[in-house]
Amino acid sequence: MTEPTKPISYASAGVDIEAADRAVALMRSWVEKTRRPEVVGGIGGFAGLFDASALRDYRRPLLATTTDGVGTKVAIAQALDKHDTIGFDLVGMLVDDLVVCGAQPLFLTDYIACGKLQPERISLIVKGIAEACVVAGCSLVGGETAEHPGLLEPHEYDVAGATTGVVEADEVLGPDRVRPGDVAIAMASSGLHSNGYSLVRAVLRQTGRRLDEHVDDLGRTLGEELLEPTRIYAKDCLALAERVEVHAMAHITGGGLAANAARVLPSNVDLVLDRSTWAPPRIFTLLGEWGAVEDAELERTFNMGVGMLALVADEHADAAVGLLADRGIHAWVAGKVQPGEGSAVLAGSYERS
Repeated sequence: MTEPTKPISYASAGVDIEAADRAVALMRSWVEKTRRPEVVGGIGGFAGLFDASALRDYRRPLLATTTDGVGTKVAIAQALDKHDTIGFDLVGMLVDDLVVCGAQPLFLTDYIACGKLQPERISLIVKGIAEACVVAGCSLVGGETAEHPGLLEPHEYDVAGATTGVVEADEVLGPDRVRPGDVAIAMASSGLHSNGYSLVRAVLRQTGRRLDEHVDDLGRTLGEELLEPTRIYAKDCLALAERVEVHAMAHITGGGLAANAARVLPSNVDLVLDRSTWAPPRIFTLLGEWGAVEDAELERTFNMGVGMLALVADEHADAAVGLLADRGIHAWVAGKVQPGEGSAVLAGSYERS
């Protein structure tokens, strides 16, 4: 057995505890900006505390929880050395899965694993998460930053998290409320959001496209387009459910529009979505052209320009579109619920973008 030539420490093994402490100090001010009145204490403890007595005003409160990550979009952030927006992708994936049942997001925790802990970079990631929490109306009550030398390269990191919300039991949205005659209100996405980036990166590798390449059809570089933050719909969806008769909502993430819409349909109806009611943003068709990706594969992978779908009573359709427009969300009637067998289908052809 070979004896060590010099003493081994945690730092020499690749884990820098002092850097971790500095990262916490740098992120503290950003976390504080997300603070709701129910939050007890601050960061630095072993657990985040949230005053559950705030739920006493509910008749029968149900807690809702989701967990998710950003996925391989983090590779784009790392390649561009831009880390202050990826937090919007994390929060968007979490809170907008939560809100589809009608739940108000309360608090969120994050987990950042990295090959080498760089406090300034970690602070930028947390800055984005905190700013997105403010948009979503929830508190960032804690998290974990882990250094994994040898498992991740020094420049690599991954981001994940979990969130908790609350909804009245008799106000839960979902399939049992959906009925024939309901209409589908589509809410525009900000772009790719945070799904399908393994396919995106495969297209880039195959075609030799560079992130710093200016694409005239996009009006900016390819990297800027791919790093566009996920739109967060939480407050808009809650406002919609409060003002109009919403029966169900679907967050359009991995699997595409039809597959996610089908998750909120009962077994006795179908949802027919009319492609001619919108034009997918150019990035989707460009990826299809560059990589010779079949249309069906694009629709199974990407949101195609629709980030959230709400199924509302037909008589409330105009009010729903108007309310969302007033809140800065482009929305439109994209389809209708009819008797069927629990499927969502896309019909017609897209408008040209």
